[in-house]
This record gives sequence, C-alpha cells and structure tokens, in this order.
Amino acid sequence: MFDPVEVKPGVFWVGAVDWNLREFHGYKTHRGSSYNAYLIIDEKITLIDTVKSNFSGELLQRISKIIDPSMIDIVVSNHVEMDHSGSLPVIMSLAPSALIVASDPHGLNGLRAHYGDAYNYLAVKPGDTLSIGQRTLEFVKTTMVHWPDNMVTYCPEEKILFSNDAFGQHYASSKRFDDEERLSDILDQAKTYYANIVMPYGKNAAKALEACSGLDIDIIATGHGSIWRSHVVEILDCYAKWTSGEQDDYAVVVYDTMWGATDKMAKAVASAFNGAGYRVRLFNLKVDHPSDIMAEVLDAKFIAVGTSTLNNTMLPSVAAFLCYLKGLTTKDKRAFAFGSYGWAPKGPKEASDILAGMGYDIVMEPVTHNWPMTVDEISDLRDEIRNRLV
Repeated sequence: MFDPVEVKPGVFWVGAVDWNLREFHGYKTHRGSSYNAYLIIDEKITLIDTVKSNFSGELLQRISKIIDPSMIDIVVSNHVEMDHSGSLPVIMSLAPSALIVASDPHGLNGLRAHYGDAYNYLAVKPGDTLSIGQRTLEFVKTTMVHWPDNMVTYCPEEKILFSNDAFGQHYASSKRFDDEERLSDILDQAKTYYANIVMPYGKNAAKALEACSGLDIDIIATGHGSIWRSHVVEILDCYAKWTSGEQDDYAVVVYDTMWGATDKMAKAVASAFNGAGYRVRLFNLKVDHPSDIMAEVLDAKFIAVGTSTLNNTMLPSVAAFLCYLKGLTTKDKRAFAFGSYGWAPKGPKEASDILAGMGYDIVMEPVTHNWPMTVDEISDLRDEIRNRLV
C-alpha cells in the first residue's frame, strides 16, 4: 500500500490516499480523495508539492522507497493550501537546505505566513524556468484557480503538466491513472470538483487553460485524484466547455417543504419546465446536499428555488443552499422562486431577493400559494409557468 508509482521513468507519484474524507469546505466528498505529490530523480532531486500534514508518514514512506528524503534538493509548491503544503515542515526538517519554489508574490507570501521565514525560498514569475539536470521546469501562473498563489509546473522533456488543483477530482482509488478506472466515474468527479472548487473563477480558469494550450502534454499529473494519461484530450475539452459558461436547455429545481404543499408545487414547476422543452431535475434539500447539486447547476440555464415560509423567513435548508450557491455560481443564469405559505409569503420573496442579488435574471415574481393547492390549481400553475417559459 505504501509503494510509489512510476509516472514516467525517473518520475514517481509519492502522495497519499485519503479514503475517509467526506467533507471539504462544505463540499461532500463521497468518494474520498488523494493528495498527489511527485518526486523527480535528476541531478537536483525535486519534489512537486507535498500532502496534508496528517498524511506525511505516507509521503515519507513512499519517498524512502526511492531515495533518502534528506537528499531532496528542491521542493516546488504549486499551491499554499494546506492539503498540498501541509507536510512541507516535515520535508524541510529532513532536507533543511532544500530550495522551496513558489509563485511570486502570493505563493512566497503564503508559505512565509504559514511556515515562517527560516527556509530558502525562490519566488518565480510566469515563464521562469529552472534546470534540475536533464530536465527543465517551466512555471505557468494560474492565479485564482483557485487561490491567488496558484501556479502549475511543466516539464517539457517529459511532457508532464503538474497541474495541482486544475483538472483534479476528489476521488480515492487504489489505482493512479485515468485508464485504470471507469472514465465516466472520473469525469463525473472532475465535474463535481470543478463546480464546487473552480466554478466561481471560471474566467481565470479559461485564461489558465489558454496559457497551457501551447504546451505539448502527454500527462496531466493532478493534485487530487486520477492522473490523466490516456484521456488528456477529454478532460481538456471538458474544461473548455465548463470555463466557457456554455449552458444546456436544462433546469434545476431545488426546494424544501414543511408539510408537502411546496413539494407539490416543485413537481408542478418541474413538469412546466419539461413541457416547455427543458430537461429538468428535481432536488429536495431534505435528501440532496448543496455540493451535489452544484454539478447540475454548472450546466443549467434555469434555477428555480422553492421554500415554505417558516415564521417570517425561508426554511433554514434553503437559506444554506442559497448561501452555498452565492459563493460558487456565476451570474449568467435565469431564476425564480416559489413556495407555499400560511399567513405571509415571505419565504419565497426572500429567496427571490437573494437570487436577484446574485445577479441572476429573475424571469417572474415569486410564485406563491396560501396553504395547499388543489389538483386543478396545480394543473393551472403548471400551465401558467410553462406558458411563461416558452
């Protein structure tokens, strides 16, 4: 279980697999994750990224099967976030003379803030190169994908892009490569990862994709999940679509209900979208987590949010969803709110105001109803919404 994996001759995966990770900043990681680090054996022995601090033992055991960790000459930190840099102090305690390479200025400042000034740092700018012997490392800045410090490292001799968070997946596996698992599973996890981590920085990701477009890439060595070697074209095509903001004729209906009246309205809304020619999916927040919904929001043209009124506000689950949505989504969506109420339709109105504040195009005033709807009223609601959507 602690064996390193050779990516190309002299280049090894030495990271760690986190089988039990189920949450990452509010994102439900049902399939766990991995923290990928890479060791390059050359005249200057180079480690690309580290792992989360509590997995430093796995990192050291894998490195130790190749070389003594004290022999590391260079550590490249593509990203300061602690799931990538957390084991840096352990590595530096064993190789105190190693040079730490990070982006200028944010990577350098971030590492100093977390780990102090005692180490030997080298700040690099876009286009800078570093010879490590028979190989060269080139640095490409990928600002805000998804922190200010982010960069990727390219090795032209091996045609490997060490991409850190870009193109990754929170996906734990006993295998390391994309052709050793079902491609559909990996792409689904890559999409969910993009929607929950990268989507709010889509324009930055598009610029990063453009910056990497001129590189001759055989392998994308990610910071999380599977390494791309047989399906590089597929994941690049997916990122091209996701970063473009391309939307499908697809509607996402998200709601919660107290006694079932808003549930019936949600199903009528879904039926209305279907009748207007949209593919539609219904999400009940009692059973669906916001982070699972985000992968569907990525492609959707429409979002409809339903809530009952609890006292004088929306249901807490809907408020939590809207808070999560606000932090991740782009503005180019169409939306409306709906829901039942007892004595004042304040929940749907509040949801509508939040959607409008996010920059969404609100296509209709909140659709509300006092107490449960009759069968005829549900049919009329479906027809009314469908007619507005056509």
